[in-house]
Amino acid sequence: MMLELVGVGKTFRRRGGPVHALDGVDLRVDKGAFVCVVGASGSGKSTLLALIAGLARPSTGEVRLDGRPVAGPGPERGLVFQADTVYPWRTVERNVSFGLELLPIPPSDLACRVTWYLDETGLTGLRHALPRQLSGGQRQRVAIARALACEPEVLLLDEPFGALDVQTKEDMQLLLRRIWRDTGTTVLMVTHDVEEAVFLGERVVVLASHPGRIAADLQVDLPSDRDLHAKRDPAFLALRARVEDLVRQYHRT
Repeated sequence: MMLELVGVGKTFRRRGGPVHALDGVDLRVDKGAFVCVVGASGSGKSTLLALIAGLARPSTGEVRLDGRPVAGPGPERGLVFQADTVYPWRTVERNVSFGLELLPIPPSDLACRVTWYLDETGLTGLRHALPRQLSGGQRQRVAIARALACEPEVLLLDEPFGALDVQTKEDMQLLLRRIWRDTGTTVLMVTHDVEEAVFLGERVVVLASHPGRIAADLQVDLPSDRDLHAKRDPAFLALRARVEDLVRQYHRT
């Protein structure tokens, strides 16, 4: 499923006057791609994701999935936030099954799908645990498994690892790349972490600020099976420095 933004702009009406969050954004994400969006504060990263998720409507332009305008939330788009959004009264297993319970699928298929995603995210041994018994990284695994269990065409990630410590964050990055390879799901992730964007993405899109707009769209020419050692590769370090320079440059414009 191809995701496309055509001339997308978003203006918020505030008491002090209009705030132009995004202006003239054109972006295409092909099926199966992994694209990371970076930018400084005020670049409209989260607004962009909200428009794609259908949680808000663009003021100008259009968001399309396979050529059809996005009019609201839909099961073809899964969304994971930075904040802890697991349901505290449900076990891990029942958190992951939540979205599936709303779909017309046989109970046996639901159970098989939940089991597969629990295994894929390393949660099988915690299936009967409650969220209060889990670490922050484990709760994010639950949120990702829950989003993927409905098998969306596009997985949208809003700084999902921003609140995690460095080691847990890197573990989650490796997990996410493995899930992407195993499932073939299209991934669009926004993050303020340039190193994370370069490590995870096939492409890195840099947003300029005030209003948010695309300043650069860069291919990540690194092995698809990269591991953490890639972060010390000269090509990786050079691309990270280039993206960091672009973020700084376009934050001032």
